[in-house]
Amino acid sequence: MAVSALSLWQRAEQLAATLPPLMVAAERVAATVAQGVHGRRRVGQGETFWQFRGYHFGDQPQSIDWRQSAKSDRVYVRQMEWEAAQSVWIWCDTSASMNWRSSTDHPDKRERAELLALALTALLVRGGERVTLLGSGVRPLSGRSALGRLATLIEQSRHSGADLPPVLPLPRDAQTVLIGDFLTPLEAVEAVVRGYVEDGVKGYILQVLDIAEETLPYDGRVRFEGLEGEDPWLLSRVESVRRDYVARLEAQRAGLRAIARGAGWTFATHRTNQPPQSALLALYAALTQAPGRGYR
Repeated sequence: MAVSALSLWQRAEQLAATLPPLMVAAERVAATVAQGVHGRRRVGQGETFWQFRGYHFGDQPQSIDWRQSAKSDRVYVRQMEWEAAQSVWIWCDTSASMNWRSSTDHPDKRERAELLALALTALLVRGGERVTLLGSGVRPLSGRSALGRLATLIEQSRHSGADLPPVLPLPRDAQTVLIGDFLTPLEAVEAVVRGYVEDGVKGYILQVLDIAEETLPYDGRVRFEGLEGEDPWLLSRVESVRRDYVARLEAQRAGLRAIARGAGWTFATHRTNQPPQSALLALYAALTQAPGRGYR
């Protein structure tokens, strides 16, 4: 018996209701960014011809296409499309400080970090890459199933309370994306980065902050409650410490930037009151660039 249109609609509604809202949002963000990177190709070792370009000093002689070069007074080389799928290991900060937001007008830091992680996964698997959650013990996955699997892994990891990722053995030339607020001591962050760089792993550090954490926009008498067991702090005039606070936060960010630069990694800051598409595009672009330098 044919299924009625009403029955099909009801089943579709039920199916949609089972999808985590975060996955739906991630797919939407990824689809928006994908419009700007659709058709993106990378030069590399492969068997699929991409294009001809003019010969440059330093090109390998065996890359010259003599037949194409004979058609003009220029020398051309063949560029092949990169075909080797990469493995990308994503980590999200699960410490209590990520659960904070200064306004209901924008998400908390944890929600934004998870959205970016899943949207990046959606983009990467569209390009044939393999992705997993760092520390999950699950090997990198490809295809449509990777997004749902990563969403499950993220949900399972939320109560671990880790403010820095573990240093685990990864395949050489793997890439890792670390997303968190990174308000921990710089020495601890550097130890993690060094541990991965020594194994030849490339990486991206994305610091996610609430806009109030950058500007401390409060005035007068304010009581600050710690999210990770710190003692409460009562200030009679918040504005009296604003300059020192902002300077200290900028010093932390400068330190993170220096750690990333020394490792040949990429560092960026994203604020939760900004659209996620800009951060996602920067993440994706960094992951598809040429390999970085080694740690110095």
